[in-house]
Amino acid sequence: MNKLIIAEKPSVALRLASSLAEGEYKRYSFGGISYYELRNGSDVLYVVAAAGHLFTIRQKEGSKGFPIFDVEWVPSYLANQKAYFTKKYLDTIVEIGKRCNLFINACDYDIEGTVIGTNIIRFITHGNVNSDVEKSVALRMKFSTTTKEDLVNAYKNINPFDENNFNAGETRHIIDWMWGINMSRALMRSLYANGVKKTVSIGRVQGPTLAILAKREMEINAFTPKPYWKVYIIAEGVEFENVKGDLFDKKIADEVLERSRVKEALVKKVESKEILERPLPPFDLTTLQIEASRVFNIDPSRTLAIAQSLYERAYISYPRTSSQKLPYSLNLPRIIAELSKNSKYSELASSLIKEKRFRPAEGKKEDEAHPAIFPTGIMPKSLENDEEKIYDLIVKRFLACFADYATIEKTEVILDANGELYRADGEVIKNDGWLRFYAPYIAAKNKTMPELNEGEKIKIDRVFEKELKTTPPKRFTKASLISLLEKKNLGTKATRAEIIDTLFKRNYIQGSSIKVTDFGMSVYNALKENCKEILDEELTRKLEEDMDNIMHGKARKEEVIDEGKKIIERIISEFKSKEEEIGKSLKEGLQETSKGEVLGKCKCGGDLVIKRSKNGKSFVGCTNWPQCNVTYPLPQAAKVLPTGKICPYCHTPIVKIFRRGKSVFEMCLDPTCPTKKDWNKNDEKINEKAKKRAKVKSKK
Repeated sequence: MNKLIIAEKPSVALRLASSLAEGEYKRYSFGGISYYELRNGSDVLYVVAAAGHLFTIRQKEGSKGFPIFDVEWVPSYLANQKAYFTKKYLDTIVEIGKRCNLFINACDYDIEGTVIGTNIIRFITHGNVNSDVEKSVALRMKFSTTTKEDLVNAYKNINPFDENNFNAGETRHIIDWMWGINMSRALMRSLYANGVKKTVSIGRVQGPTLAILAKREMEINAFTPKPYWKVYIIAEGVEFENVKGDLFDKKIADEVLERSRVKEALVKKVESKEILERPLPPFDLTTLQIEASRVFNIDPSRTLAIAQSLYERAYISYPRTSSQKLPYSLNLPRIIAELSKNSKYSELASSLIKEKRFRPAEGKKEDEAHPAIFPTGIMPKSLENDEEKIYDLIVKRFLACFADYATIEKTEVILDANGELYRADGEVIKNDGWLRFYAPYIAAKNKTMPELNEGEKIKIDRVFEKELKTTPPKRFTKASLISLLEKKNLGTKATRAEIIDTLFKRNYIQGSSIKVTDFGMSVYNALKENCKEILDEELTRKLEEDMDNIMHGKARKEEVIDEGKKIIERIISEFKSKEEEIGKSLKEGLQETSKGEVLGKCKCGGDLVIKRSKNGKSFVGCTNWPQCNVTYPLPQAAKVLPTGKICPYCHTPIVKIFRRGKSVFEMCLDPTCPTKKDWNKNDEKINEKAKKRAKVKSKK
């Protein structure tokens, strides 16, 4: 039998071909796109690759009206010119598919992978991607790593078509498209009614996410610092804090201070106890993104991209997981043994083998499709700097979860200074356990306490008070916001970073410590006052639960889509009745934001914004001018957007540059940054080539 295996990416297609071939596999090309032919038993297998989604949702041609509900799947290249490169992949799959009578979806085993592969199978078998799936010829491979062993096992234990996953995925695509297009068009119509043409959007999860950020912004803006005082004494070289803590009355603080002005303090309590600190669980995607941001300041979207690349090269397991479980069926001793062959991890892995420590400390989170993220044991080759960092983080976390508990001795000392009690805590690592395995990503802090005995008196070296001020709520970072969205069950593990990136792209938010722009606040206020449902967390969460119910066979696709349509109709009806007021509010916010597009923070603490010189050229200047005269040049005739990232070399903000007809790129603002040392050389080469071309033309 001839079978077609569909991989999500070309790199995985190659791994499938090399793993499943009994003998040599053959590589061919159709229209410049590679595919593979091989034998497995009595079957001839053809392996082809998609390039992500080859189909997308769009409005049916000829359909009219608003709101828009008449939608269909179409090849991506027909809906978006930027996706035209996908035509070659689709043409290749269709051509090779003509030779086959059984079709296997081997795309990533998640909802998106199911949608990608199933749409291709629908298109191949019926010539119409909107047709029903022919279940008798559609099968599904499930694997969590792209190692040969896992791919061979996945093929031997192949599953039937995962209908519920597809229905849930298709429902998500349809509802998200209808929600996004209708709400975004409603916003743009309101702006247009006020004489403004601008692309704006508000998605199903974008709305509640913007609301979370806007509410935090208002809390920060409304915050009024309040002074408070703490009283301390220093004795035996240790700082002890008064147990009354924060004192918001200066008079009371002064009274405590005066009472404590004595020469000696009585040691009232000395209590030491050892505690066992459990290892951290292995990574799921969210905790990996949070940790990579904390340790390396790597953007969560980039962390996901790096992890996906490591997975496709078989170095780690599938990263889009919400699991913190490592089942023994993964053959964990074998993975640890393989890691012991890597000189970088040999000592740590060998110690686990010697002590037969093969039972991991797991977390509570589970995922039906995949285990926690783990290294496969295959030795990585040619990793780039950030890839090396992420891989090392994953391996160290994996090994650490098998290690012994850390033993920490904690000591509490209470002093009595003329009736005022003061406290200090000490902490000493007695057995570093798993902390050694996860170094340097977790710091073992030792704070020793002097030898003191209850009932003895010790000399007070100093008594003092500190005046402090309350601080506003912290701004979210991308990582902390992703963590909150997960807790609130908004969005999915794979889309949360992308949702936040879209808010940046639309200029609703800015900065690494996320600040809502005036325009973002105007969008929030306009929706809050006129269409609260667009911002409603509960509504979005309910739709997420409905799609989970489809996946588990507890709800029907058609019912959930119909319910989604009714909600959209209700919101759009309300929106239309208040279109003018909404547009006016958006216009005012847009005008405020356009006064200065903030790209990041200046070293003086001011905002770096885009300005224009008298001759019309754009540049970056500080809002603290003339006190601060920092300026940076910008490419002209280009769109410049903040990324929220900081250059690790020169510590200036990194921006994204869009120029018509040219590739999008990121750069730091400082022209003297080491990352730009070869830029002038490239310009010189380009100028030399231009001069040569000019000479040739003049001779002609």
